[in-house]
Amino acid sequence: MKLPEGLSQQDFDSTVASLSALPDQITDILTVGQQLTLPDNYRDFNKVVVSGMGGSNLGARIIASVFADELKMPIIISADYQIPAFVDANTLFILSSYSGGTEETLASYQEAKRQGAKCLVITAESADNQLVSLAKTDNLPILAFQATHNPSGQPRLAVGYTCFALSAVLDKLGIINLNQLSIKNTLQKMKGWGDAMLPDKEDNDAAKIAGGLKGRQIVLIAGDFLAGNLHTLRNQLNENSKNFASYLVLPDLNHHAMEGLAKPDSNKDDIIFVFFDSSLYSEKVQQRAKLTKQVVAKNGIAFADIQLLAHTKLGQSLEMLQLGAWVTLYLALENGVNPLTIPWVDWFKAELKK
Repeated sequence: MKLPEGLSQQDFDSTVASLSALPDQITDILTVGQQLTLPDNYRDFNKVVVSGMGGSNLGARIIASVFADELKMPIIISADYQIPAFVDANTLFILSSYSGGTEETLASYQEAKRQGAKCLVITAESADNQLVSLAKTDNLPILAFQATHNPSGQPRLAVGYTCFALSAVLDKLGIINLNQLSIKNTLQKMKGWGDAMLPDKEDNDAAKIAGGLKGRQIVLIAGDFLAGNLHTLRNQLNENSKNFASYLVLPDLNHHAMEGLAKPDSNKDDIIFVFFDSSLYSEKVQQRAKLTKQVVAKNGIAFADIQLLAHTKLGQSLEMLQLGAWVTLYLALENGVNPLTIPWVDWFKAELKK
């Protein structure tokens, strides 16, 4: 395969390796999570707040969406320096930072500490991990993982780790119930699904989808339990593919977004909608999805639809996570860009330090 100028064979190979290893990331972190010991008072809380930025909060968004109909308490994502005023001693405050050096997350810890929250750290092991140093000083529980199965080093390609690190914590605390047999069966299927999307496969669904997205602004559409997946895929499209993407969630989009399709006139040439269809949506949402496609078509805007086939919500979430990530790699190739480098983010961080 001929690579775009500026994409080294090493970067390409490490991206492919990280995408292929999604099931291994999940298997590893579930094992690590089982070994986590929590203080007795960490079972006394009535809300969960996850502080994390960018790729480090993707897993929390997925879990909050997939398990929304089971959760007996809210999971709130806090992506800022400041934290909500309601954080208190009855809050499980999870600091999620892949690098352990995210400045917003470090700042949020100081506030959470002042407000008396029960804090816990999720991070990748590294020699200079600031968050781990703080946690050890303050004797906080730490779920640290060796990111062996993410050779790319990018948090947005380590969602298996961050998603199931949080899952392992919440399962241990009885907030969600992870069906280990179901997860094992899904991971076995994911091995086969992933193999079918490798670069040397001719009949490659991910590459075909990417080819249809080239040159378009992408609007992702799915139902409520996949809202976290939509956020994740938007992140990966923007950063891996260097392709602007946004998302809308059914049924809420039907109450505001459809009238905006008419203008500007360039929408017909610029935008493509990508629907993720599921038999697990309610009948009303399935009906809304069909009608929404008609509205999009009547406005002259292209759309694609992808049918998710797994039998559980978590299974379909993982199916979408895996497929979407592979699509972003092939769209990066279509766009002639390096999926690993993030030049504008690097520039921005450098400017902040001046």
